Amino acid sequence: MPTNFTVVPVEDGRNSAQEDSDDNNVLKEEDEETVGDGNPRESSPFIHNTDDYKGTLYDGKNMALFEEEMDSNPMVSSLLSKLANYTNLTQGVREHEEADEDEGAKKKTVKSPQMGTFIGVYLPCLQNILGVILFLRMTWIVGTAGILESFIIVSMCCSCTMLTAISMSAIATNGVVPAGGSYYMISRSLGPEFGGAVGLCFYLGTTFAGAMYILGTIEIFLTYIVPSAAIFKAEEKALEAEAMLNNMRVYGTCCLTLMAVVVFVGVKYVNKLALVFLACVVLSILSIYAGVFKTIFEPPVFPVCLLGNRTLQNHGFDKCMKTDIIDNVTVTTRLWALFCNGPELNASCNEYFSLNNVTEVQGIPGLTSGAISENMWGSYGPAGMMVEKDLPSVPVIASAQDKDLPYVVNDIATFFTLLVGIYFPSVTGIMAGSNRSGDLRDAQRSIPIGTILAIATTTIIYLSSVVLFGACIDSVVLRDKFGDSVKGNLVIGTLSWPSPWVIVIGSFFSCCGAGLQSLTGAPRLLQAIARDGIVPFLEVFGHGKANGEPTWALLLTALICESGILIASLDAVAPILSMFFLMCYLFVNLACALQTLLRTPNWRPRFKFYHWTLSFLGMSLCLALMFISSWYYALVAMLIAGCIYKYIEYRGAEKEWGDGIRGVSLNAARFALIRLEEAPPHTKNWRPQMLVLLNLDSELSVKHPRLLSFTTQLKAGKGLTIVGSVLEGTYLTRDTEAKQAEQNIKSAMCAEKTKGFCHVVVSSNQRDGISHLVQSAGLGGMKHNSVLMAWPGNWRQSSDPQSWKSFIETVRETTAAHLALLVAKNVDSFPHQERLSEGTIDVWWIVHDGGMLMLLPFLLRQHKVWRKCKMRIFTVAQLDDNSIQMKKDLQMFLYHLRLNAEVEVVEMHDSDISAFTYEKTLVMEQRSQMLKQMQLSRTEREREAQLIHDRNTASHAALNDKADATPERVHMTWTKEKFFTERNRNREHNANMAVRDLFNMKPEWESLNQSNVRCMHTAVKLNEVVVNKSQGAHLVLLNMPGPPRNRGGDENYMEFMEVMMEGLNRVLLVRGGGREVITIYS
Repeated sequence: MPTNFTVVPVEDGRNSAQEDSDDNNVLKEEDEETVGDGNPRESSPFIHNTDDYKGTLYDGKNMALFEEEMDSNPMVSSLLSKLANYTNLTQGVREHEEADEDEGAKKKTVKSPQMGTFIGVYLPCLQNILGVILFLRMTWIVGTAGILESFIIVSMCCSCTMLTAISMSAIATNGVVPAGGSYYMISRSLGPEFGGAVGLCFYLGTTFAGAMYILGTIEIFLTYIVPSAAIFKAEEKALEAEAMLNNMRVYGTCCLTLMAVVVFVGVKYVNKLALVFLACVVLSILSIYAGVFKTIFEPPVFPVCLLGNRTLQNHGFDKCMKTDIIDNVTVTTRLWALFCNGPELNASCNEYFSLNNVTEVQGIPGLTSGAISENMWGSYGPAGMMVEKDLPSVPVIASAQDKDLPYVVNDIATFFTLLVGIYFPSVTGIMAGSNRSGDLRDAQRSIPIGTILAIATTTIIYLSSVVLFGACIDSVVLRDKFGDSVKGNLVIGTLSWPSPWVIVIGSFFSCCGAGLQSLTGAPRLLQAIARDGIVPFLEVFGHGKANGEPTWALLLTALICESGILIASLDAVAPILSMFFLMCYLFVNLACALQTLLRTPNWRPRFKFYHWTLSFLGMSLCLALMFISSWYYALVAMLIAGCIYKYIEYRGAEKEWGDGIRGVSLNAARFALIRLEEAPPHTKNWRPQMLVLLNLDSELSVKHPRLLSFTTQLKAGKGLTIVGSVLEGTYLTRDTEAKQAEQNIKSAMCAEKTKGFCHVVVSSNQRDGISHLVQSAGLGGMKHNSVLMAWPGNWRQSSDPQSWKSFIETVRETTAAHLALLVAKNVDSFPHQERLSEGTIDVWWIVHDGGMLMLLPFLLRQHKVWRKCKMRIFTVAQLDDNSIQMKKDLQMFLYHLRLNAEVEVVEMHDSDISAFTYEKTLVMEQRSQMLKQMQLSRTEREREAQLIHDRNTASHAALNDKADATPERVHMTWTKEKFFTERNRNREHNANMAVRDLFNMKPEWESLNQSNVRCMHTAVKLNEVVVNKSQGAHLVLLNMPGPPRNRGGDENYMEFMEVMMEGLNRVLLVRGGGREVITIYS
């Protein structure tokens, strides 16, 4: 219902310049700006570029409360003023020509669009729909398929275009449609990928339509106007078809060149002649209807000569008789000479000619003659089949000489599906109104009314033509494609009034005009696609002359059109362009159906007579017609569109047009997320969904980009990846830096080929920010189950203990959240894209963590970087374990897991704690105590750390020298006898060592925390074994022990980890999430 409102004037001292600036650029077609977040935004009346208002101060008092936001949220009065002054007149052909005439001296005032429904939509659609197929092939289709099947063909094709027009009307009235018509509608409704693919298909269809119109022009010229102009002439009847094709190629190329020059020189002449071409079409149609009604009273005389029941070409003879009586003397006619060896009455003649009589029938018997019953059914046949009438005749065995005799025959094999493909181009052209949307006074009203009325009108014309042609014209004349039986006249011309030349001349100029229109429209369509930037290799075709004329696009269009002309057969070109137009119409229907079903808030068409079922029906009909016409052409067209789609998806520019496909993706994602929320994934479906924690430097760049490389190698593009980072501060003060950091991370992800999402959190401190990411990253069922981070390698030199404390707290939080944790040491040495040579990935399986240690190497080896690496699994046997049985069990377990790996069991017996371990523990505790008691400066801490490192190195070297002098105490296999011998020897050795240590014990060792001593002992012994076996491995995976429950020992925990990984290059510490991630079951 109408809304009543009153405008109350309020005093306002604002400068009116703000309201009037740049009025005509409020709604630009697709103006993209880069704003703070780096994302393109559409320029519209509701999203203003703040640059337009820089320096403009708001002086009013009544709206002072809103003055600080006036730049981004303008006054309603300003908005309405801009909308009132908006014009959707585009810089089309007329403006380009005006610019040429003006030579840039001064800009002309562009008038507002004034075209109404009749002139702007109805007549252009009528002109584009009615064309070459109606004049050259309609009668042949009716004669070949019969009235009933022709009626079905016309009904299917017209229903398809009517349903498409309804969908197109809904889209065209859902907001302003700038010039670009169907391409603009499809691309903005279905996205750049579909838009580019279908836009190029529409371009190819329009280009091949130009080739079809040019071939039609040449066929009319050489067959019906000046047959003597043929360059190639056949000596034999069998070679006539080939000679005609060569003539079509030569004349078609000349005609294309001439038309391209006309379009290049001045398109305004094409536009001025458009009315002449339209008049030719209308007059031709009227002359046909006048001729039909004239046949009721006075049918035109076009006799057809039949030999038996075979139709003869009426070219080489003047009388339809074998002999004639002249001066009471019987003489043979010219027809006799065509079938006999000589003019003598006793000459040897063709057998069929001798046995059958010659009869003459009327080619146009008239509307009331009853011919409709004879033409009701089809007459399909192979190429070379003679056109015969249902008359009695004496049959004879066909001979090879028949092909050289003047019979009317099928030039191509005919069948129902072929006729559908040939006929469909005659119903295309429904987009002519939407393509002129920039020139219409009220496009949202004119496009639906004009297009639907034009389709209804042409449908009536086509359906009535089927019935009237079948009722007025004899069956053999209808099936005579080139009118050979009526002395080479255009078949539809024989029906017209007052003369056949009305149709011949009218159809000739109509085809010329349609060809020029195609060569005018196709380059502009290609230029629009190129300027959108969605297909990178087409960008060169976006350029043109100084006035915007698409020169390069015209050149490409002419070349593609020439390929159609070289085919030289109108019947072969028509199905090709049918495919491209049908694909375009299919996606128009799909766009409307999607928008309707998704119920997007912006879907508010003014045209209300649509429904998604109609769009779906139109889409199904388009698809059916594609495969009915030619299944192989349909597959090729789909393949071309699919390749363009994938290319745009892979290489094209990213565009956000609010398209329907994005809406489908959102709905599908929502549905999938809700389904995922119902239950956790089964073990068989478990894969690491990564939360990658990155550190940024002072310039907000990624510190360890190889962490992203490792993520890519581990994920291989599958599953979820969230890359997170934390900035310290408040969001209000660091929002710009957060967006910049996000852009830098996305750039790094792109460089490392990491597919996933980026999330930068601004928090008061690093610890809380990481906690927020761990808790809240992801959505619903798409949440991370694993955390990947880098080992803080310089934690000892750091002046801020929060760095390593934050790391340990992250370990604790992942454990509490039941998340798996992966910590990479020396991550900068991890491989990038280079493939590793043959080597090993060593897994040290010390404690069971749910199978993460076995699963990760398998996932890594799926990537090309790690593919040549072999997997080795080491496990540790204690003194009481049976190592031989352990190895067998582990091999069987891996067999059931379907994993290929070498298995090795390393035996570590309980040994005494070495002096090195005591020294290591003592240094660790002394350093920890000193840092707690003293507030050292940064320089002093670094000196202290270096001193401790030197002492550790010296102690370790002494221990190694001592170890070299002692026998090896790590064994690979145990037997029962060996076990008892070793146990007894160790008992004696331990007793001796106890006595010896009692005297050698340093006083400061007695005060050490025995728990720390045992932990350090484990770390040292494990490090010795791992370094011994895996120092040359490409990657070492270790179980990561958890931090101590007592937070006072956090620094000691970091020391234990450092000792355990000392001497190893690439290490991945793995901590399971508390659930099984690998299973032996299928």
